[in-house]
Amino acid sequence: MEESFLKIIQEIGEDPSRPGLADTPNRAAKAMKFLMQGYDMDLDEVINGALFPTENDEMVIVKNIELYSMCEHHMLPFIGKCHIAYIPNGKVIGLSKIARIVDVFARRLQIQENLTTQIANCIVEKTDSNGAAVIIEAQHMCMMMRGVEKQGSVMTTSCMLGAFRNSYKTRSEFLSLIK
Repeated sequence: MEESFLKIIQEIGEDPSRPGLADTPNRAAKAMKFLMQGYDMDLDEVINGALFPTENDEMVIVKNIELYSMCEHHMLPFIGKCHIAYIPNGKVIGLSKIARIVDVFARRLQIQENLTTQIANCIVEKTDSNGAAVIIEAQHMCMMMRGVEKQGSVMTTSCMLGAFRNSYKTRSEFLSLIK
């Protein structure tokens, strides 16, 4: 990867040996490995058994989970927040594990639409919940730094599964609670 970054620096017309760039290929490779660490993460290891029995069957919501991902089309960042809800069915998941699940999927080359669905499907699959809802609001550098260059644009995506898809009341409760 380091060699690839060296070549990119050369291809844009820069001198990779100048002091400010001398270690950039190495630093860029390390940064990319960090940003793409989701490929090396195993969901079961991330959750680490943090599923606990409960009699609660009321909605659980975690709002404003920050996320950083990379657009698979331009390899530029998109940055935003994620709101997640689920309805327990005999077990709940540790609070920090919800944020870690977001990172597993966000730390990959990604599009926001798929990221939203992957998180919702994972929550339902790992918790056996009666439904999950995920909303992501993000700003995309591929739209802000290049192309149309629209600085105030925010993309919002949602995925509603189970009770959130089947019940207008459940979906409405979630949407009102995240505002």
